[in-house]
Amino acid sequence: MIMHIVGARPQFIKLAPVCQAFDEHGLAYRILHTGQHYDAALNDVHFSTLGLPQPHVHLGLGSASHARQTASMLTGIEEVLLREKPALVVVYGDTNSTLAGALTAAKLGIRIAHVEAGVRSFDRSMPEEINRVITDRIASYRFCPTHNAMDLLQKEGLSGILTGDVMLDALNTYSARHIDHPFRAPFILTTIHRAENTDERERFLAIWDALCQLARTIPVVFPVHPRTLNRFRLIIEDPGHAVTVIDPVSYLTMIAMMRDAACIVTDSGGVQKEAFLLRTPCVTVRDSTEWPETVLAGANRLVHPERQALVAAVTHMLTTEVAPSQNPFGDGRASCHIAAFIREHCL
Repeated sequence: MIMHIVGARPQFIKLAPVCQAFDEHGLAYRILHTGQHYDAALNDVHFSTLGLPQPHVHLGLGSASHARQTASMLTGIEEVLLREKPALVVVYGDTNSTLAGALTAAKLGIRIAHVEAGVRSFDRSMPEEINRVITDRIASYRFCPTHNAMDLLQKEGLSGILTGDVMLDALNTYSARHIDHPFRAPFILTTIHRAENTDERERFLAIWDALCQLARTIPVVFPVHPRTLNRFRLIIEDPGHAVTVIDPVSYLTMIAMMRDAACIVTDSGGVQKEAFLLRTPCVTVRDSTEWPETVLAGANRLVHPERQALVAAVTHMLTTEVAPSQNPFGDGRASCHIAAFIREHCL
């Protein structure tokens, strides 16, 4: 039996095509949900809309500091792994759930498969970067989404398995559905939730001022993350601005909105990729990115959170047609490649 360990919205999206591929390859599995994302808007809605089975184990740990959250996860995951005795643990991406799952399995001598291995931003101030690097170090199998990820692992003295990106699999599956949304083009879609932008008030205010300035000439739609709303509720809920603030939406609705947006402003790694694959211009408000392929293709522009620089970048990208000549994220069958490898080599 194989144990999938997830805890956050991006992982649910990656998990969905992998579960489907496991079903097709006859691989028995269980799902452990740490509860890292506990808000229904980021949790239950994605399991239902993605057709995922409900988690077999839900730790329900919720939010805390990185240390407390990871410590609670280590304790809870250990109890489950000792009881269930899986042959393999599969972890995804770069969250605290990923790190805790990998560390617990390693301590118990259980093999680890890391989906989305080898991805680097080279910014050690980001918790996500620490999580990825450590997970890759202790993983038994490293499934890489791109050639660049393979090369970066090789430079670290590690080997990877090139599969392509499971998020492309998900996007191909779910974007084919006809999903509507209430916003008429053109509009700018924005998501801001990373700690680097929300823990520092001045950074968030610079981003917010830019969004408000842009909203005077083109609608700006902001599905606000609960973390961001909790930190800046008075600013975001002030009726004096022109930004259209909405609750988080389902993955399917988000795909439709990204598809139809004139430009996306984000600090999300997953949204950067999805924008690229949907050929929607993107501006990433970060000091670094783990997806340099999107920047090299001219589909994504990396901008420091400064009001005029952000407004100028978005204005430029609004006139940019995204038509990359190559797709670095694989053939859309990454989940099948992962399932086939595990069936042949890991069980």
